[in-house]
Amino acid sequence: MSILRCYQRYLVFLLFLFSIITGGCASTTTGTFHINENVDFSYIKRVAVLPFENLTDDRSAAEVIRQLVISELLASGLVDVVYTGDVMAALKRQNIKDVTSLDTRQIRALGKDLKVQAVIVGTVEKYGEVRMGTITAPEVTITLMMAETDAGSIIWSVTKTRGGAGFMARHFGARPETLSETALKVVRDAVQTLYAY
Repeated sequence: MSILRCYQRYLVFLLFLFSIITGGCASTTTGTFHINENVDFSYIKRVAVLPFENLTDDRSAAEVIRQLVISELLASGLVDVVYTGDVMAALKRQNIKDVTSLDTRQIRALGKDLKVQAVIVGTVEKYGEVRMGTITAPEVTITLMMAETDAGSIIWSVTKTRGGAGFMARHFGARPETLSETALKVVRDAVQTLYAY
């Protein structure tokens, strides 16, 4: 076997190994989303992000994710977001104590009160560290939904999960993502589906 042929095989092996390692270095984001293609999202210029439901053991998880969603919406430059204090005041004025079971009348009332074209509700299903063999890694799962305030119907929904340790962390002791990094990435991936079309 010639030296050139050995070198070529060695190079192919290295490229194969590199693709396996880099493909498994980081956590991955999975999930699904639905967007109503019959809705012109360009008319939605102002939204209210309501308090999120928290299904985790971390008492701060819902507010952490809510603030990240607000930041990502503002960073998109496509919508203005109502200040959280104004949202809470409107909920009090409308005597809404549970945002997880809003009806159409309440959504319309919030729309008029806050002068928004849409409201966003959310649920944090997972937020914390999970054990994977000898290491721990963060895992975050969120669900977001947007309802337009004229008819009160849902026009966008997304569920995203991100977490677990990548190949390098599992096998070579590399540092996995922090919980904050995972939360930011899962929120960013979720919000980007809103502007996928």
